[in-house]
Amino acid sequence: MEWRDRGIIIGTRRHGETSLILEVMTEQRGRHLGLVRGGRSRKQQPLLQPGNEVELTWRARLADHLGTFQVEPLALAAARLMEEPSGIYGIQLLASHLRLLPERDRHSELFRAMEVVIEHLCEPEIAGPLMVRFELRLLEELGFGLDLSACAGTGQRNDLVYVSPKTGRAVSRLAGDPWKDKLMALPAFLGGQPSVVPTAGEMAAAFELTGFFLRRHVYEPRAVKEPDARTGFIAAVGRAFSVNREQIL
Repeated sequence: MEWRDRGIIIGTRRHGETSLILEVMTEQRGRHLGLVRGGRSRKQQPLLQPGNEVELTWRARLADHLGTFQVEPLALAAARLMEEPSGIYGIQLLASHLRLLPERDRHSELFRAMEVVIEHLCEPEIAGPLMVRFELRLLEELGFGLDLSACAGTGQRNDLVYVSPKTGRAVSRLAGDPWKDKLMALPAFLGGQPSVVPTAGEMAAAFELTGFFLRRHVYEPRAVKEPDARTGFIAAVGRAFSVNREQIL
């Protein structure tokens, strides 16, 4: 058995004295594991770091075996990501999110979204909105997508400012105002105005929105904790928005 694909490294663990088990998100074959012989060598270690994009050749005797990887570099982002808190926490958070998916299930759109997020992880004011959209896409891939395209009550597609915590559907201002205490806020950059630059408060509301549905549909049913990296990433993004606001004022 053999295939070639490109992938992004999301984790490693030691195997024996000299090798590593590499965990990657691939474009065509989803999250995949494989053994890299000699992966703990000085030559290999800089390449086999989370965030690096690589060309992979996987070989195994049978399809359900662990198999081995041969790895060639494509884009080495790991060193850059270690320079900023948003990069450190961001790549850890992406890895945690991807581990919620079944191994070897193809999620090509999520892979491409991940590429864009990684490109901007060291720019927290860009990375924050991108990560929220990644979480929305993740919920959709897991079968719990939100419908933020039109009002659940009236069908209108403008002035969407709330989300129903029961249904995950958007609600317009007119339809939702009488019950606003029971609804969640829908930031403008998620509610039909993608070009709007979010404020710090809107970013916090966006992460609370995705976090609520991740906890309800994913973390709690699986009896797992929300990853600490998510808290760290949100804090890093929040600090960046606060600093920018102070500079403007």
